[in-house]
Amino acid sequence: MDTAAPHPLQRPLGRWAPLFAAIWLTFLVDPVRSAWGDLPDPHAWVGLVATVVFAAGYLGLWVTLRRGRARLAMAPPLRIRLAWTLGLATLAVVMVAALGQVGMASVVYLAVTLVMLYPPRAFLPLVLVLTTTVLVLGLTVPGWEHDTWLAFSVVAASIAVFGVRSMMNRNIELIRAHAANAALAAESERNRLARDLHDILGHSLTVITIKAELAGRLFDADPERARAELGDLERLSRDALADVRRAVEGFRGLTLPGEIARARTALAAAQIDATLPNSTDEVPTEARELFAWTVREAVTNVVRHSGARHCEVRLTSQAVEVRDDGRGVPVDAGRGSGLTGLQERAAAGGATLVTRSLEPGWSVAVVLS
Repeated sequence: MDTAAPHPLQRPLGRWAPLFAAIWLTFLVDPVRSAWGDLPDPHAWVGLVATVVFAAGYLGLWVTLRRGRARLAMAPPLRIRLAWTLGLATLAVVMVAALGQVGMASVVYLAVTLVMLYPPRAFLPLVLVLTTTVLVLGLTVPGWEHDTWLAFSVVAASIAVFGVRSMMNRNIELIRAHAANAALAAESERNRLARDLHDILGHSLTVITIKAELAGRLFDADPERARAELGDLERLSRDALADVRRAVEGFRGLTLPGEIARARTALAAAQIDATLPNSTDEVPTEARELFAWTVREAVTNVVRHSGARHCEVRLTSQAVEVRDDGRGVPVDAGRGSGLTGLQERAAAGGATLVTRSLEPGWSVAVVLS
């Protein structure tokens, strides 16, 4: 049996849980009462001890299986299952041999044990054998009564426990599936973050390095140009830091390099050829978020509505344009659409949204005033 800690999504065994199983041991009261009444005869002592040990063994099995399921284990290894079965079956035989027909109450628990430990193809014939044994012994052993109620109890208990076991196994499968989905989601998020950081930092750090080297060479020859390069270096560093912070925050913020990377993925998935800028460094800091929204909204329209075969994103320090060779005006370009929201963002940022038809295709651009 797995000895790992309970799975975090599975409820651990509560302190009162064994009491639930112990309640059903009340059906062993009759064997205990019969043995107690025949004391101090040796057979009574043997029957009483066997009954108490049988009850303790059955309860121990239930607790063991319940703890195993809290660790998402379907069943213990076969050798352990066989040991439990052989031990309880031996005690049941001793109870019957020592106490007579009253000891047959153990057969119900033995049948439930088989249902809990084995698959249907194994326990079904065994439960059938136990049921038949109860009926045959009631008819053939002198002094025994024909006990159809006990046979019915064996079948009913087996069916009930099988239903409970099936439900528990389905819960375990659902928890495992949930855990697998969570692991896949975490892996996907790690890949997204790694991809975004690569797209955001790869080119920016290269440009920063080049400008730093250039500023160092110009420091004595052309101080004014060196100061200008250092100003660009500071701006690029701040923009890269802001983009990284937004990428780590995920969808709570937009980054222009991140949106271009997502545009590449979305267009490729829609089988649309893409021409995308390799750099976003010349875009002013105050315009980067607005341009990111433009790329997101316009590329989304291209993927959903255009039927285009090619899409191009053009980027300058003053404008961003997304154009395609599709059918023309998007079907959702009316009032209240995403383009209306983009127009409001552009106006709030002191820019202008420009849309126009191409031959063929459609163009969406945001131009800084």
